[in-house]
Amino acid sequence: MARFAPDKAALRPLGRFRGSRGQTVGLLGGSFNPAHAGHRHIAEEALRRLGVDWVWWLVSPQNPLKSTAEMAPLAARLASAARMADHPRMVATAVESDLGTVYSAETLRQLTRLFPHLRFVWLMGADNLGQISRWRAWQSLYARAAVAVFARAPYSGAALTGRAAQKFRAARLPDAASRTLARHRRPAWVFLRIRLHPASATAIRAAAQSGFVADNA
Repeated sequence: MARFAPDKAALRPLGRFRGSRGQTVGLLGGSFNPAHAGHRHIAEEALRRLGVDWVWWLVSPQNPLKSTAEMAPLAARLASAARMADHPRMVATAVESDLGTVYSAETLRQLTRLFPHLRFVWLMGADNLGQISRWRAWQSLYARAAVAVFARAPYSGAALTGRAAQKFRAARLPDAASRTLARHRRPAWVFLRIRLHPASATAIRAAAQSGFVADNA
């Protein structure tokens, strides 16, 4: 996909975003196939535990590491994220589609260029910490943003002994530093033990295919 650098006004709905200088934005990326209450739980924990001012739900056009076989259209996934992100400090966006980016590292590079007055915190579950070393230019994420990792069963133990956790072992901060994470010199990251949420996009899709509509709200 071609890369380009659009003006901020072209990014829907972020083109209308007005954040004050120094505010912090948590970036929650994913396929959201579909978005569910587990994603909302992480977003709310980010607002509460990290003290971020906003959470942007970055709905990926297509995760390079996931199959397209069961992937719902982007518009449907964005709509599901928008429903779950119904909160005055949350924004659901398909900004990667507007930017023409495929990889998270490139998306973050573009966002830091377009919004230089904001601080960013990359939000992810322990499952992604365990596999982030497979991502394109993954180490640059730690250079451009603070990183907050949220516990997720059964991945947490293995993730904390994995390549990324070991590579940035010296940059891990204690839980007590969570609310000031974005202001620390990078690389900086925390691992947050939170109440585990049972919602699963895989289970929701399976239930939908079997004709049973699960309550994921």
